[in-house]
Amino acid sequence: MEMIPRHEILRPPLLTNATKPFGEFNPMTVQPPAQARFWSPEFEYEHRPDGTILMRQTDPLPAHMPLIADYLDKWADATPDNTWMARRDAGGDWRRISYAQARDMARHIGAALLGLGLGPDRPLLVLSENSLEHALLGLGCTYAGIPYAPVSPAYSLVSKDHGKLRDIVALLQPGAVFADDGAAFAPALQAIAAARQSVITLRGGGSDTVAFDDLLTADPAAADTARAALSPDTVVKYLFTSGSTGSPKAVINTNRMICAMAAMLRDCYRFLTWEPPVVLDWAPWNHTAAGNKVNYLVLTNGGTYYIDDGRPVPGKFDETLRNLREISCTWYFNVPVGYDMLIDAMEQDDALAQKFYAKLGMLFYAGAGMAQHTWDRLSALGRRVTGRDVLLATGLGATETAPFALACTDIQDKAGNLGVPSRGLTLKLVPSGDKLEARLKGPTITPGYFGDPARTADAFDEEGFYCLGDALRPADPQDLAKGFYFDGRVAENFKLSTGTWVSVGAVRAALVDAMGGLIRDAVIVGENQSELGALLLLSDKARTMPADELTAVLQDRLAKAAKQATGSASRVRRALVVETVPSFDKGEITEKGSLNQRAMRDSHAPRIAELFSDSDGIIRV
Repeated sequence: MEMIPRHEILRPPLLTNATKPFGEFNPMTVQPPAQARFWSPEFEYEHRPDGTILMRQTDPLPAHMPLIADYLDKWADATPDNTWMARRDAGGDWRRISYAQARDMARHIGAALLGLGLGPDRPLLVLSENSLEHALLGLGCTYAGIPYAPVSPAYSLVSKDHGKLRDIVALLQPGAVFADDGAAFAPALQAIAAARQSVITLRGGGSDTVAFDDLLTADPAAADTARAALSPDTVVKYLFTSGSTGSPKAVINTNRMICAMAAMLRDCYRFLTWEPPVVLDWAPWNHTAAGNKVNYLVLTNGGTYYIDDGRPVPGKFDETLRNLREISCTWYFNVPVGYDMLIDAMEQDDALAQKFYAKLGMLFYAGAGMAQHTWDRLSALGRRVTGRDVLLATGLGATETAPFALACTDIQDKAGNLGVPSRGLTLKLVPSGDKLEARLKGPTITPGYFGDPARTADAFDEEGFYCLGDALRPADPQDLAKGFYFDGRVAENFKLSTGTWVSVGAVRAALVDAMGGLIRDAVIVGENQSELGALLLLSDKARTMPADELTAVLQDRLAKAAKQATGSASRVRRALVVETVPSFDKGEITEKGSLNQRAMRDSHAPRIAELFSDSDGIIRV
């Protein structure tokens, strides 16, 4: 891997139509001829006597700039008037921030934060959701060498005891806290008041708070001085894992990690180099998928990020559709439930579908497995609208991997292929029972967890590979270059009484798919039992059905799924509906909305015992 020294960075020529936001023209018209839109990787392998396999691309990671600030400077100089980020204001108009404005405000904000006493050992804690102010604070911190930590708003607004938030504050000792609405976050701010950090707000703050706008008046000289001292190992941010057991872990994210990840993205999705990305995204920045991958995909390639205030939930998805009727993305990200809602809308609205696919280079999904029927409908609609196959893909990564690690760029006929390791990474596959456990080493891997040497040591093996905790199954055991499928979380899997291992992730995904929208999730159970069972969490659709009819339909679909299963380790034979809402404070559900299978099994032990005792109300096959 080679990084370009700052003094050798060449400023690119101004792009044509540089005074327009990228969202206002079709960048696909400037695609260089004979350029491949995606990579064509080649691999080398090492097979060890114990069955361990090492896999890496033969070509090294391409040269890249070492600092995020370098990319901000690059695009502020080259395309100063192009839109970096935009969000609708209260009147419904897009409020845009250009690259030149972003750099100018980042310098002022960085200097102001330094003046408040923040620095490498006194980070900024961000409690609020995505916003332009949130983005600018992060950029100001990055420019001035101040780590920042965007944490899930659920720690402040959903949690009843604020226990995880207090643990985070005790660990980081932040120099300041940002909460956009002082009134809404008042209980959380009160819970951590003993830390005596400065509080920055947009509205609703008291006389002892700092107004965000006041940060923009600081002399930027201090930030410029701090920017000159940045290095690839300067910490950019701390991203917290969900903390489903114990306190959340603060994953260290450095300039080196993020800039290497950005180089991997450009190598994989090569159209980014001539087609500056236009994205519309709602996913939270406290999570690595949007906070790192999507955010820096845009920033390092001179693109435009439209903040979507919609959500893939009833009552909020209309805002997403409103935005997609105006913005044609070149790269689109969502979770599977979001695609379920989007395909329903596009199949009924041809104008929306035409606008959505007008400039689209690819679709990416993450957060959960995609149901095959959703995959088929998206693929068919893409071909109908564009006359070609539109790449629909997923990948594999973690907060600890920045997150980009494995990616798939081959057109597939079914969902789930995670792809192959990126340039610069080595994938290690270690036999674990009848599974292959995945481990990774490379420049995008975190140096560890802040203030937690014990858990840092536990996360790496004796050769320095980060242990993902995921098992992978080759798409073709004779040709690993064909990619891999997720084969369960090693910690979630269990054995039946027959000694057969159960791949919980795969069984769960198949069951949710088979239920055809009647359940929003399932907890797979049956450890030390002779057969599998499931606790079902009903969808809103199911709750509108009469009880007798619902039971009959669930039993019918469970029976059909059981017939298609290949053995006892994949065949769910009994199920029970769970009415209680998963608890955030108990760790049953993460801030991403995903279930923690192990925590759910532990907390629902009485219901699981009931499930296997042949009580009334059990759905059996």
